[in-house]
Amino acid sequence: MNTENVSNAKTQKLTSHKNGDGIVGIKSAKWLSLPYAVWMIGFIIIPLIVIVYYGLTTVDNRFTLDNISAISSPINLKALLMALEQSLISTIICLLLAYPLAMILSKSRMRSSSFIVMIIILPMWMNFLLRTIAWQNLLERSGIINTVLKFFGLPPMNIINTPKAIILGMVYNFLPFMVLPIYNVLIKIDKDIIDAARDLGANSVQTFLKIILPLSLPGVISGITMVFVPALTTFVISNILGGSKIVLIGNVIEQQFRMGNWHVGSGLSLVLMIFILISMAILSKYDKEGEGSGLW
Repeated sequence: MNTENVSNAKTQKLTSHKNGDGIVGIKSAKWLSLPYAVWMIGFIIIPLIVIVYYGLTTVDNRFTLDNISAISSPINLKALLMALEQSLISTIICLLLAYPLAMILSKSRMRSSSFIVMIIILPMWMNFLLRTIAWQNLLERSGIINTVLKFFGLPPMNIINTPKAIILGMVYNFLPFMVLPIYNVLIKIDKDIIDAARDLGANSVQTFLKIILPLSLPGVISGITMVFVPALTTFVISNILGGSKIVLIGNVIEQQFRMGNWHVGSGLSLVLMIFILISMAILSKYDKEGEGSGLW
């Protein structure tokens, strides 16, 4: 009888804990999310509303679509196509470099992999602008690379102020954003699944194509998104490494805002936002479980 009383007391205590403390925990969790909600409203939603307003109005506050249709001009359209081309090439190169590296890291020992991951993340601690300027000093005609080539009697490398220099800058700056999501997914793959596939007669290629690649697809999609979006919207890299010879859509938008033409700049930003949303919608079809979004 005493045992039953003790059991009932424990059950009541557990129930009160779930019903009472659980509700308190949920309420406190909501309060903890309040700073992020304020941040999101102040720095995401309100600026987005301002951009939409300016992009769809004229100087005298009349509704218009001329700001959006400004993308059809030859200069703006060329800048948009160039930005799409550069960002797509940079994303593909980052994927080809990041996936093998992530696989090597996932198979290495814990200490060595952690050290290499730290090395990958270490450049991100430096200011983005300083990293890009460093590459300018390396690639310019009288820079470090050409000085070394000249010392060994090799021809100079004229890559600065070309699309190749912009792609190199994008790959260098955005490669960690491709490596880390893929690595994060690969280390979570159950080794027993891979061993079971090999026990059933699958070779290394079949195991990769049938097991590893499908399971790592959410990380790949997340990495592609995290590289493609900033590469498409960048203007700093093209300004520094491309000079005034190569103009991307990000440079056009920056010039419009710098000249005080907020309406055309906002309209072009809305067009760029549409392309970003389309690319993310296409990628989300291959991330059916939505696991890639959890890596943000």
